[in-house]
Formats: sequence, structure tokens, C-alpha cells
Amino acid sequence: MIRRLLASMLAALALALLPAPAQAAGHCEGKFVNPITDICWSCLFPISLGGAKLWPGRPDTSNPALPVCACGSPVPRIGLAIGFWEPARLVDVTTKPWCFPNLGGMKLDPGLDIGHGQYTGPELGGGRTANTANWQAHYYVYPLLYWMEILTDFLCFESASFDIAYMTEIDPLWNDDTLTTLINPEVALFANPLAVAACAGDCAAATAKLPVDEMFWCSGCNGPMFPMNGNIAAHNSPVQSSRLAAERLLFKMHRQGLAWGTAGSKALCGKYIQPILKKSQYRIQMTNPISTVSGKYACSSIGASTLPPDAGRSYPVKGEDFGYLLWRKRNCCML
Repeated sequence: MIRRLLASMLAALALALLPAPAQAAGHCEGKFVNPITDICWSCLFPISLGGAKLWPGRPDTSNPALPVCACGSPVPRIGLAIGFWEPARLVDVTTKPWCFPNLGGMKLDPGLDIGHGQYTGPELGGGRTANTANWQAHYYVYPLLYWMEILTDFLCFESASFDIAYMTEIDPLWNDDTLTTLINPEVALFANPLAVAACAGDCAAATAKLPVDEMFWCSGCNGPMFPMNGNIAAHNSPVQSSRLAAERLLFKMHRQGLAWGTAGSKALCGKYIQPILKKSQYRIQMTNPISTVSGKYACSSIGASTLPPDAGRSYPVKGEDFGYLLWRKRNCCML
């Protein structure tokens, strides 16, 4: 009798110490991005030559005034100053570690029990209640125009291969607000009511046209850019907070020198280091769970309201893992 009791106790203890089954952590959902049906190809425009629009389109950043440019040394070569928008990067955002929605919902779990995210219910803080969220994210190199060979030998296209360039599950800074201050120490300057209230203006500007680049601490309607991690203190909806996590990851890539400036006169002869994100350089399009491929807000600016384009695009079970395509403005001297 005693042996049976001890055996039962040991079995119960062993079960308690076993890791939770994969299903308990949530099933990873997603689909591969179809370059024909899942891409908002109207987001490629406008295309400009100098300050003139060759093909009109969505709100655009400023372009070099002159249509000609010169690059190279010791003898500069004369070229044409063109501007266009390119689909350049993909981002996964999910609460499930090692889940890759843009890779068809693949789960590449190496067996490390880390990085679990979540949504939490209302919590009391500062005299009010708020929902919070914790996200993991992945950053892909995705030079789609180069792969599709839309223009052969067009040197302004980024000639790179598909690559998973960053995974936050293995980044201790992504999951800890204190450690994150190592790369964003300026957070202390903007953790005040005045700086937060100013983000309302960025929200309006980003939704109507382009975000205010000088207000780099704001992600407009989505919340503050700091800390640069997946801990979202104001989770209003899954789409809103997942987009904020994607935008913070993009800022983090720039701060760490893994993403560079590509817009404006300074970028005509090549990319340049940009530790403070120029928000107007990017547009964001949802690819998972439902692609936004048409309409005014299909690829909206960083910090733009998520209500017009993405309402109803998050749903239980199969619509909780998100994928986003980053459209990047490119100014280039076509030699």
C-alpha cells in the first residue's frame, strides 16, 4: 500500500515537472506570402524623378529637387535621381515563441522554453485599468522586386536573398524593460505626461498622411516607441499592439545598425546609418492572418490608426498570429 502511494506521488511529481505540451502553448497559424495575391502593388507608387511625380500614388516623402545626380569617385558618374517604394522586409508578431506566421505557420522550436508571450486582462495601475501584452517578433530580409526581376539589371534594387535576420526569443533585451535601456537610454526624457500627450498630434498626422519624424518617441495612435521591446503597456486590440511591437522592432533594428536610411538626398549614392528611425521612410501592410491588398489604408504609415484598414482582421484561434510587410522608401541615383 505504501509502495503504491509513493509510486503515485512520484508519478504526480514527474507530471508536474514535465514541460507543458506544445498545444498548451498555442498552435501556430499563418500562410506563406503569395507575391501575386497578398501584396498591395499599388503601394509601390508614387514613382518620382527628382521632384516630379512620374506616377502618382500615396503620400510620399520629400525627394531631391534635381532630376540628375552624380555618384562615385574619383570620377563621378551622372545618373537620374529616382524615388520609389519597395517591399523590403517581413515581420512576424506572435505571443507563441518560435512561431513563424509568414512561413506558413511553421513552428521551429529548438527546445528552449523561453519567450512565452500573452495578453493579460485588465490590471489596475495609476488609478485606472489597462490591458497589457507581450509579443515575440521575427525580422526577415525580403527584397521582392529583385527576386521577381521586374526590371532587369536595375541597380537600385537590393540584391539579397531571403533571410531570417533577427529573432527576439534569443534577445534578452526584448523581454526586459530594464535591459532595454542599454539601447534606448533616452526613454527617461520622454516618460512624462507632456511627451505622451504630444503623440496625439503624431497620430493624426500619420493617419492623414505621414508621421512626424521629429517625434521619434511616438508611434502615433499605437503608443510609445519606448521601450524597444515587446512589452505593450496599453493593449487596446491585437492588431494595434502587434503593429506597435513590429514598429518597435524596426526602430530596434535601426538603433543596432541592422537597418539603414534609404530615403532623401543623403541616400542617393547608398544607404546610410540611421540610429533614430525616420518613420516616414516606411509603410506597413498586413500579410497575416488576412492580407490588406487594396484601399487607402492598405499600407499605412507608422503610427497610423489601425481602425480603418485592419478592423475585423484578428479573430480567435486562427487569427491571433500576425505578419506584416514593410514597404521602404528608396531614393537612388540610377547610373
